[in-house]
Amino acid sequence: MADHGIAGKTVLIAGGAKNLGGLVARDLASHGAKAIAIHYNSASSRADAEATLAALTAAGAQAVAFQADLTSARAVEKLFVDSAAAIGRPDIAINTVGKVLKKPMTEISEAEYDEMSAVNSKAAFFFLKEAGRHVNDQGKIVSVVTSLLGAFTPFYSSYAGTKAPVEHFTRAAAKELGDRGISVTAIAPGPMDTPFFYPAEGADAVAYHKTAAALSARSKTGLTDPEDIVPWIRLLVSDGWWMTGQTILVNGGYTTK
Repeated sequence: MADHGIAGKTVLIAGGAKNLGGLVARDLASHGAKAIAIHYNSASSRADAEATLAALTAAGAQAVAFQADLTSARAVEKLFVDSAAAIGRPDIAINTVGKVLKKPMTEISEAEYDEMSAVNSKAAFFFLKEAGRHVNDQGKIVSVVTSLLGAFTPFYSSYAGTKAPVEHFTRAAAKELGDRGISVTAIAPGPMDTPFFYPAEGADAVAYHKTAAALSARSKTGLTDPEDIVPWIRLLVSDGWWMTGQTILVNGGYTTK
């Protein structure tokens, strides 16, 4: 019978230096992951990556970090190849990379659209492609998307719109990789209390989001706490392996489908 635990497993996390990705890395290390490779996008995140590496090592995991812009297929391929060379082929691959833009459609430039598409769709597609090539049989693949996929709202067309294809990428990959025992899922948090959220929002919007979820009054900030997403990702990459091809909205009742 396949082992669907975390102990002894090798993990690759895109966007794993800080925020949700950093918390997931620490959590999987605390549950016995043997080796964890974290990716970060730019030099501005190097200090966060080093802090995360130190925490992973302290938890007993072998840990390495790679800097890369994942908006090219070659960069994604290199991340998987370099990670495998350093710590072995991954049993678990998690992509937390994303970029938000809040703007009326009539004001979005072609350059802005292209950047959003590259980060949210293209990088996610090639991450799934390379995960399909490199993840070990019985492995687990998770992509982080957004609960706005279940919303009827203005101003997020380029964000939710470029995350939306990841739902179908997930379904297709789940079908194509199922014979190898690999589960593929997407998890869709609500607005999270991280530095990723606030720059795109005005004060009125922040106030709204902090009261919009059914469970907002029970949250520390009213928003989705990244710590409340971590256990779901842990489940999906372990005993929750029978869930595959699905996008799961975890948002305290912020929106649904």
